[in-house]
Amino acid sequence: MNAATTHPAPPAAMPLAALEALSASELAEVMRMFNDACSRLQQTHESLQHEVVRLQGELAETRQQLRRARELAALGEMAAGISHEIRNPLGSIRLYAGMLLDDLADRPEQRDVVRRIDLAVARMNDIVHDVLDFARELHVSGCGVSGAELLRDAVESCRDLIDEAGIAVLSPREDHEVLADPALMHQALLNVIRNAAEALAESGVPEPQIRLDLVARSLLDPSGRRRPMVGLVVIDNGPGLPPDVADRLFQPFFTTRHTGTGLGLAIVHRILDAHGGRIALTSPADDVPRLIARGDDPACPLLPDGQRPPVPEPRVDEGACAVRRGTRVELILPVPSDPTSPTGDSE
Repeated sequence: MNAATTHPAPPAAMPLAALEALSASELAEVMRMFNDACSRLQQTHESLQHEVVRLQGELAETRQQLRRARELAALGEMAAGISHEIRNPLGSIRLYAGMLLDDLADRPEQRDVVRRIDLAVARMNDIVHDVLDFARELHVSGCGVSGAELLRDAVESCRDLIDEAGIAVLSPREDHEVLADPALMHQALLNVIRNAAEALAESGVPEPQIRLDLVARSLLDPSGRRRPMVGLVVIDNGPGLPPDVADRLFQPFFTTRHTGTGLGLAIVHRILDAHGGRIALTSPADDVPRLIARGDDPACPLLPDGQRPPVPEPRVDEGACAVRRGTRVELILPVPSDPTSPTGDSE
């Protein structure tokens, strides 16, 4: 009775003579067990391979973050020294320039020279301020906030520039809540909108416009999990960016303007990175948005020797909004219900 209910041992544990003594049904049972064991081993092997790749990706990202932190700390220390050593004399120069402007009220040519000195000093102050902003450590305090409200507040903060250039601003057609640090995202959106307004003002395009929008998104992380996101969109109707400029737009110190520091959009990238977000950039030459992402991004100079992590970076899995003309910048942020965001869940 017991012998009838006992399963044959696996083939690896049975001598050849014992296998030859098995009936056809017993041999079939042995082979089934053998195949099941092989299948389980294969599944375990594949699972371990996937885990190794995932851990390699996490290690590469952690190394990147550590290197970035070290270099930013060194830059911050240098910037603090520059601020102390340069801002004080710059303040004195501006003070004396103001006094000269008052004394030269009836000498327009000399006043123009002094005014240029004052503008140059202001420009140097802006550079120091931008370097300090870029180098400072970011502390993200995420909470649920209206995306449309963030866009509107940023527009109002550069209203003077927009009105002076005669730019029409089209408000968002819908609203979505995002998980973000309101102060940091205000700075990021302000930099993007100001950049678009300055580009429109310089382009001379008739009837310049900036369109604001919000769009529901999702990102696929390296494990294939879908993360709900929201894109805050800024579109201008200017001439757009040539491909070589678009590829470098978020690099630190890259600028196409004589008066730009080249740090405004690099700061945007740092802020989005700290939020666990992404930047999607589309210019007229692009068929699809180019996704600015960690490890696959010219704006991230700290990745050693252009290497990429072995795990593919998250990608947008939904189509982009159509671009009429000009440049489209989309800041993609997590939503409050996303527990994987570095900013945490607001609930």
